[in-house]
Amino acid sequence: MGKALATDTDEEEYVEKEMTFLEHLEELRWRIIYAIIGLLLGTIICWVFIDFLVDVILLKPAINSGAKLQNLRPFGQLFLYFQVAIMGGIVLSLPNIFWQFWKFIAPALKRSERKYIAWIVIFSSLCFLSGIVFAYYVMLPLSLKFAAEFGSEVIENQFAIDEYMSIIISVMLASGFVFELPMISFFLTKLGILTPVFMRKYRRHAIVIILVLAAFLTPGADPVSQLVLAVPLVVLYEISILISKLSQKKN
Repeated sequence: MGKALATDTDEEEYVEKEMTFLEHLEELRWRIIYAIIGLLLGTIICWVFIDFLVDVILLKPAINSGAKLQNLRPFGQLFLYFQVAIMGGIVLSLPNIFWQFWKFIAPALKRSERKYIAWIVIFSSLCFLSGIVFAYYVMLPLSLKFAAEFGSEVIENQFAIDEYMSIIISVMLASGFVFELPMISFFLTKLGILTPVFMRKYRRHAIVIILVLAAFLTPGADPVSQLVLAVPLVVLYEISILISKLSQKKN
């Protein structure tokens, strides 16, 4: 009786909050607007500190590896600064983007599930930032050192600044997204789509997919970067199995 009563109560709460298709579209529109506003504010903040972001943070891996950079296009540095500001704005506004996404799907969740939204946003943001930190301090130094020292001593390795920044940004963002794997595993398990038994059964297939994914997520990067990204991906896959198992127990 008690279980049936609890189920009926949850269904009543859902009926009360049921929205029409147009209301869902309106809600989605405002969530996108709020996300864009956060992105614009993040981009403005990054533009204020653009010299620090470029000179102190993004160029530091090249300086430490001994690589030489050069600009080959008119206004190349101006466009580069805009690119850095926008990418920095995305990273800075990421918690707000996650928050807007979870608030949009909140009406479909039960009251007991909605109270975890803030923690999910925090955990998702930390996972993404952990991926960026890993790429900055582990992947990029190794790959740039390999690229700067590889080849004949007669040929001097000089990198175009736009190619360098493209690799730096793509590797950092790719690493940030793949570090979301435990969070995705938790979410899909809660929805009943994923199980730890399924993940263990197809572990070998997942490793092959991870190697392909590492190559795809690091376009233009060397095999060292791809391998360095693949190793933590395998570790994250094993962690995701554990998280999926714990989530399934709670369900």
